[in-house]
Amino acid sequence: MNTKGHCYPKYIILQAVYFKLRFTLSYRDVEEIMKIRGVLVDHATIQRWVYKFTPLLESAMKKRKGSVGGSWRLDETYIKVNGIWCYLYRAVDKLGNTVDFLLTRKRQRMSAQSFLIKAISDNYRPRVINIDKSGSNTAPIKVYNKCLCSKIKIRQCKYLNNIVEQNHRFIKWRIQNGLGFKSFESARRTLSGIEVVHMLRKKQMVSLGITMFKSFCKLAC
Repeated sequence: MNTKGHCYPKYIILQAVYFKLRFTLSYRDVEEIMKIRGVLVDHATIQRWVYKFTPLLESAMKKRKGSVGGSWRLDETYIKVNGIWCYLYRAVDKLGNTVDFLLTRKRQRMSAQSFLIKAISDNYRPRVINIDKSGSNTAPIKVYNKCLCSKIKIRQCKYLNNIVEQNHRFIKWRIQNGLGFKSFESARRTLSGIEVVHMLRKKQMVSLGITMFKSFCKLAC
């Protein structure tokens, strides 16, 4: 059994991080599970592991993620960080595959613009984007089309965005057992890790015939 203060093998660290990102568990829950498995590690250490390694996992997932369709559904939802509402932007294709995501401090045109540029840069320019009636999402697409002489079609059909709203509900359900986020950066990193594991669940990683945990470990190689 390991003791606090010892160095932990990479496999042990990955197990703890995976448990936190994959299941609806608090950090203390993960601490208890690791103890049952014969590993003594406190919840604060697990939290530091998640904070440190999720950006690396997100970066690796970008390189190994399969291509998405050309018809996107874009929407945003709210996440509370240290008592303040922040906004999580997300786009999925018509099959529900995650295109991209971005946590922002405010819900405004520049936030939506930043997300759109990020999503296109990390993937490619879509043929059509379905949005709600929000002007904060319509304006950035129009600006992008004008500045780059592109012809992304804007479609506003509420029921077509049900699939991205389901993704929002999944993320909110996943974080409900936590004690909340104390800082924006902690929230951004934790949410990015949850999103990565969610993409693994949806089989978006270009790798077949292995378990989710093994796929997760391959991202850390």
